[in-house]
Amino acid sequence: MRVHHLNCGCMCPFGGALYDGFSRSPLAHLSCHCLLLETDAHGLVLVDTGIGLQDMAHPGHRLSGFFRLFNNIQFDRRLSAWQQIVDLGFKPEDVRHIILTHLDFDHAGGISDFPQARVHLLQRELDTAPQRQSWLQRQRFRPQQWGNQSGWRGYAAGGERWFGFDAVRALDDLNDEVLLVPLPGHTLGHAGVAVRQGDGWLLHGGDAWFYREEMRQAERHCTPGLRFYQWMMCSDRDAWRTNQQRLRALSLQTDARVMLFCSHDRRELGLLDSQ
Repeated sequence: MRVHHLNCGCMCPFGGALYDGFSRSPLAHLSCHCLLLETDAHGLVLVDTGIGLQDMAHPGHRLSGFFRLFNNIQFDRRLSAWQQIVDLGFKPEDVRHIILTHLDFDHAGGISDFPQARVHLLQRELDTAPQRQSWLQRQRFRPQQWGNQSGWRGYAAGGERWFGFDAVRALDDLNDEVLLVPLPGHTLGHAGVAVRQGDGWLLHGGDAWFYREEMRQAERHCTPGLRFYQWMMCSDRDAWRTNQQRLRALSLQTDARVMLFCSHDRRELGLLDSQ
């Protein structure tokens, strides 16, 4: 299986290095890290979708004013998953599956660009996100992005163990090459997506953490801006804290052969994209 690392959106909140840890300008640079998987038997598989073409064409309808301003979202068609797939020489209609870590606007915005694809996510996210019970939930979860959901497949908790994590589900039609790893906290139905690579694994951790130095070292370090953003967006603090600790422990296991990465660390994406 060949894996392409894509940046499907740019958010540039005011704060510079207080957010991303490296920018020298007043604006930070956060990615929307997605994966495009070339599979032998199942066509193209997209993991998260970033900011979509319709978000760029109709931002006032599709995205909340609060997050457009707070995150200073940049609308660049070249960063859409649709355009990057075309630039790689593929047809967008060849995307047969979309796997979502969760339904936040910056992960689900491109769903409507691939109407032929089957969408996979945890059932708990499918059940809870549309309820939009609080003001913040109404800003982050945008049903305008989701379409009619007729081709969606929700997965209940329960399944096999994977490096100490419970209830891991192999996805329908994708055998055991791609797994949903429940990581609730950021949202109630948040998941990581594990992708088999040779004798090891990639783990797209979504928004289970936000900054590279939260993993691969014994003591967590996060910039003030991203620390605040995680606090603001967290739906279950106990679950978020527990899962982040478990992920940190996994990242320190030298024999585990798991490469972990999150959605919004631009430096981390750059390192993976150059490999």
